[in-house]
Amino acid sequence: MIILKIFFIFLFLIISLDLYINNFPKSNLVLMPLGYKSLEKDNNIEVVIDLKIINKSKSKETMVSNLNLDLDFFKSKNNQYHKDLDYEESIYIYSGSIKKNIHNYWPTTIIKANSELLIQIILKFKNSDLKNKIKYIWLKLFWENYGHFGITKKQDCLLVNLNRHNKKELIEIPLKLGYRALAVKTDLLGSFDNPIETVIKYCKNVTRENDILTIGETPLAIMQGRYIAPQNLEFNIFSKILCYFFHPTSSLATACGMQLLIDKIGVTRITFSLILGFLFKCIGVKGIFYRLTGFESSLIDDISGTVVPYDKSIVMGPINAKLFCDKLSKKLKVEVAVVDVNDLGGVKILASSNNSVNNILKEILKVNPAGNSDEKTPIVLIRNNE
Repeated sequence: MIILKIFFIFLFLIISLDLYINNFPKSNLVLMPLGYKSLEKDNNIEVVIDLKIINKSKSKETMVSNLNLDLDFFKSKNNQYHKDLDYEESIYIYSGSIKKNIHNYWPTTIIKANSELLIQIILKFKNSDLKNKIKYIWLKLFWENYGHFGITKKQDCLLVNLNRHNKKELIEIPLKLGYRALAVKTDLLGSFDNPIETVIKYCKNVTRENDILTIGETPLAIMQGRYIAPQNLEFNIFSKILCYFFHPTSSLATACGMQLLIDKIGVTRITFSLILGFLFKCIGVKGIFYRLTGFESSLIDDISGTVVPYDKSIVMGPINAKLFCDKLSKKLKVEVAVVDVNDLGGVKILASSNNSVNNILKEILKVNPAGNSDEKTPIVLIRNNE
C-alpha cells in the first residue's frame, strides 16, 4: 500500500512537471531562411541574404530587442577554416514595402501576433577573387526575444554556399548480392537548399529504371532546418539527472541533448521508458527505451555528431520523411528511401516510397557506402548489376 502511494505521488509530480514545462511562458518567434544570391559589383562581391522572423503566437506580441551577426569562412577542401576577411555588413528591415537600413544598430522591433518581419543582410567583400579563396560562409545570428516570458537570447546559424557546382561526380562502390552503389558527391548542404529540388539537381539524368535512391537522414534533416544551437535550449535539473542514465557516447548523455528530447515528448514518457527499458534489459531484451520514446530519440545527433560547421549544433531527425520519399519517387521515377546507416553495420530505414525495398537495403547498406565522415556523398543510388 505504501509503495502504491509513493508511485502515485511520483506520477503526480512528473505529470505536474510536464504540464509546467508545456505551459511555461516562452517565445514563439522563429527565424526562417528565405534565400540568398551573390553579385559582382565594381570588382567586389556582394552577398544578399533574405530572412524572416515569424511570431507564431496567436495572441502575444513579442519584441526583438537586439540582433547582430558574425561570420565564419571555410574553404572547399575538408571544410577548412579560413581567417577573417575584409567585409562590410548592412542590415535592412522592411516596414510594408519600405526597406530601411538600420546602420548596424538594431532598433527594438515589435512583431505582432501571427505576423512576420522581413530582414535582408548585405555583405560586401572587397575582393573580386573571393570565390577562389572561400566556398562557404557560416552566418551566425545572435538575437534577443523580449516579452511576457522575460528575455531570451537565441542563436541561429545558416550556411551560404558562394560557389555552387553543377558538376555530377559519382563514386562507384561494389556491393553484395549483385548490386553496386553510386555515391553522389554534393556540395555541403544547408537550410537554404530545398530537399526535393536539391536531390533532383544532382540525380536528374543519372538515375535509371529500377534504381533505389537513398539519402541519409542527417543531410535531409539539415536541409529541413532541423538543427539547433545548444544555447537555445533552457536545460534544467531534470535533463541533468536523466542524462546520467545513458552511455557516455550517447547523444542523450548530455543535458542539452536530453533537454531537446524533454521538449519533444516530456519528462513523464522519458522516465517511464527508462524504467521499463531497465526492467526489460534485466531479462535480456534491449532497445525498449527507444521503441517507447519514438524514432526522434534515436535520431538526435549531439554536437560533434556531424560535419563542420554543423559540429556545434544538435541535429534532430527529419520530418515528413515518407512524404519526401513519395514526392521524390514520382519526380525521378525510382524508389526512394531515407536511411540511417553507421560504420558499425547498423541500418535503419526511416521511410521509403515502397516497403518492398526495405529488406534488400538493410542487407546491402551494411558497408555504409555513403560514409560517416566528410565524404559529402549523402545520396547513394543502389543499382542492380544486371
